[in-house]
Amino acid sequence: MKNTEILFFERPFPSANSIVIQDDQTFLVDTGFGSDIIRTEQLLTTAGILPAQLNGIINTHYHSDHVGGNHYFQQQYNIPVAAHLWEGEMVNQCDIESCGAHFLDQPVEQYVVQQLLVDEQHIMTGHSAFQVLHTPGHTLGHIALYEPKQELLICGDLFHYNDVGWLNMFREGTNSLRRSFESLDRLATLSIKKAYPGHGRAIEEPLIMIDKARERLEKWMESPEKMAWHACKLIFSFTLMIKNGLNSREITPYLLSCNWFYDYAVHSFRSKPEEFVQPFLDEMIRSKAAKWHQDKLIATAAYEAPNPKWIEEGWKPGNWTK
Repeated sequence: MKNTEILFFERPFPSANSIVIQDDQTFLVDTGFGSDIIRTEQLLTTAGILPAQLNGIINTHYHSDHVGGNHYFQQQYNIPVAAHLWEGEMVNQCDIESCGAHFLDQPVEQYVVQQLLVDEQHIMTGHSAFQVLHTPGHTLGHIALYEPKQELLICGDLFHYNDVGWLNMFREGTNSLRRSFESLDRLATLSIKKAYPGHGRAIEEPLIMIDKARERLEKWMESPEKMAWHACKLIFSFTLMIKNGLNSREITPYLLSCNWFYDYAVHSFRSKPEEFVQPFLDEMIRSKAAKWHQDKLIATAAYEAPNPKWIEEGWKPGNWTK
C-alpha cells in the first residue's frame, strides 16, 4: 500500500516550518511569515508541487509566522484554509484579538478560514486519514495532526526539539500552562515515530522530547517567572528579527508602546514598564537572545530579514474588513 509522503521544510525565522502532506490530495501545513511568500512558493515548486495544485492549507494555529502566507495563496490560487473552530471564527469575524497581531505587534494580511476543524475530526488525503488533535496551550485553538499508520505527528508549536512553545497567559488565559501540560500528556499516549515541529529540526524521538517538554513545564509551574522570561524574550527576539534590529534610541519608546511589554512588566514582574526596560535588556544580553552590533540591538538566532516596506504596511485585524 502506498504511503503518504511528508515533505518537511525547516525554515529560518521569521517563518515557521512548512510541511507538505502529499497524497491523492496535497495539503500545505502552515504558510510561513507573510514577507517570505516568494520563498514559500520556491520551496513548493522546487519539490515539484505547483501552488495551484494544492487542495488546501491547514494551520496549526494563527500566529503570524504560521499563517502569514494564507492571504497570498487565497488571492492568487483560491486555496481554502482550514483551522481550529475557535481561531477560524475569530479570523472570519475580524476579531481584534485574531492572530495575537495587535498584542504582539506582528503584521498579518487578512485571510478567511473556510473549514473549521474540531477535535478528532479526520482529514482524508487519499491513502491516509490525519486525525485533528486539539492541543491548546500555546494558543487556545492550537492543533496537531496525527497519522496513526505511519505514526507521524505534526505538532506545531506545542513542543520543539529540546524546547516548548512560549505561553501567553495574557491572551490565552491563566490556565495556558495547565492546558499545554495536558496536551503533552495526551500526545504521550500515542505511538509516534517522528514529529514535525513548527520550529527547528524534525524530531526522531518524539516521546523523549515530549517528556523533556513536560519537565520544563513542571519547572514553570514551580516558578512562573521563568515562563514569563521565556515568553517576553521570544516575543522581543521576533520583533528584532522582523525589524532587522532596533537602534538604541528606538528601543525604550518601542517597548513602552507594546501591550505585551506592559502586561509582562506589570503583572509578571511587578514593575513599572519604564523601570523594567533596562533589566529586560540586560537579560536579553545575558541570555544571548540579543546582542549589540554598534548602536543596534539584533537577535542572535538565525533569521532572514523581511523587506522593510512589507513590515511598514502594518497589516493587522483592526484594518481587516468583513
